[in-house]
Amino acid sequence: MLPTHAALMGLEAQPKGEGIALGPGPHLAEAVGMLPVIKQLAGIGAAIAGLPGAEAVAWNPARCWMPANYFRKVIGNWLAGGPFPALGLTSLQRESDGSMQSVGLALFTGQELVFAPDRALGPADIARVAVRLIHALIEVEPLTAPHEFTGPDGEPIDVVPIRDGRQLRVSVRR
Repeated sequence: MLPTHAALMGLEAQPKGEGIALGPGPHLAEAVGMLPVIKQLAGIGAAIAGLPGAEAVAWNPARCWMPANYFRKVIGNWLAGGPFPALGLTSLQRESDGSMQSVGLALFTGQELVFAPDRALGPADIARVAVRLIHALIEVEPLTAPHEFTGPDGEPIDVVPIRDGRQLRVSVRR
């Protein structure tokens, strides 16, 4: 049975059919969040996604489905030294209170982003800011104190650890 996920990137509906699940063996269970292990699993997944008949890839930590060719492209670029594939290995999902939260970033950093409801920021704006922050956060240790980042349009972005550091509250100053 294929997993049900909330985010469908580039797909109109969740695929039907059979799936293959990849995960580290018992000897690597403790290392599941280590970047070298994730890169190896993603590379194997990208190779499988290139097989005839492969339609989509589910990245379970982000609860996200995406087309197989997209997954192959972004993972291939990342493994060749390109940018971290924030759109795919993480996703943004709207909560019942109207806030937006990243899903899957905690696998890499131990923290998820939280954007409070903001009428001035649409979903596309939030996605651009989130991608910028994700690229920055992947490169550093988890944040333990408030930090200011620069947004995609040069705007200041305040990021504050909350909930015992498991989440990062994001505010865009205008």
